[in-house]
Amino acid sequence: MTKADIVNEIAKNTGIEKVTVQKTVEAFMESVKDSMVTGNNVYLRGFGSFIVKKRAKKTARNISKNTTIIIPAHNIPAFKPAKTFINKVKSHVKK
Repeated sequence: MTKADIVNEIAKNTGIEKVTVQKTVEAFMESVKDSMVTGNNVYLRGFGSFIVKKRAKKTARNISKNTTIIIPAHNIPAFKPAKTFINKVKSHVKK
């Protein structure tokens, strides 16, 4: 499902114009991104959490050059679904 599909679905279900729904969806995504860039997590009860994971510094191998490289510590965005969301997906059997 794409962002356009989500906008169409919300517009169809709510009766709100697609342009308004699109601005709202984009504003939501921008808010989540801005919050995560500043190191804050976003919690949506019943849906899940957008969290910032911290990766430690590690040593890796470049196998094409047969050299060792150091990957510095860094942060990555992640999504952790709520338990109710996980259970709903697990219990849904596609026919």
